[in-house]
Amino acid sequence: MTMNPEIIRRIMPISTLLLDVDGVLTDGSIVYSGSGDEIKSFNAKDGLGLRLLMDAGITVGIVTGRRSPALQKRCDNLGITLVFDGVADKKQVLERLILENGLSADTIAFAGDDLPDIRIMKSVGFPIAVADAAPPVKETALYVTASPGGKGAVREICELILKTKGLWDTIMERFI
Repeated sequence: MTMNPEIIRRIMPISTLLLDVDGVLTDGSIVYSGSGDEIKSFNAKDGLGLRLLMDAGITVGIVTGRRSPALQKRCDNLGITLVFDGVADKKQVLERLILENGLSADTIAFAGDDLPDIRIMKSVGFPIAVADAAPPVKETALYVTASPGGKGAVREICELILKTKGLWDTIMERFI
């Protein structure tokens, strides 16, 4: 499969991957236990992809509108410390992140699935939508995953970045 040269050009400078949660790291379902605790289901393969990406020196962060103890537990488990939850305007978080860390927007990728993600997607170097994203989000994205949110989309994104940057073969040596 030949990759679009524009996608390659936009992935090469990526040093940070930011992710929405509900609909990207999860399938978008929000489940409550009988006691009212929120339960989220995360994909283990997505988790390994994120760990591999971080091991390769790519920063991973979360930018989401909801707060959830389940999300914090998952981030703690994966070693993700860049967590912005309860965010009303995701683009403001991006602007703050760029200013405080001396980053450039073209070094940041963002994966989203729904309308609140569009503004931040329009402001990053590599905007990504999951396969089951809302149509306007897909129209905003440079890349749309083959897999839906919570079902391997994040793993697909991680592998795409690692392979495009020429890091995949070195990673695979650890497992062969």
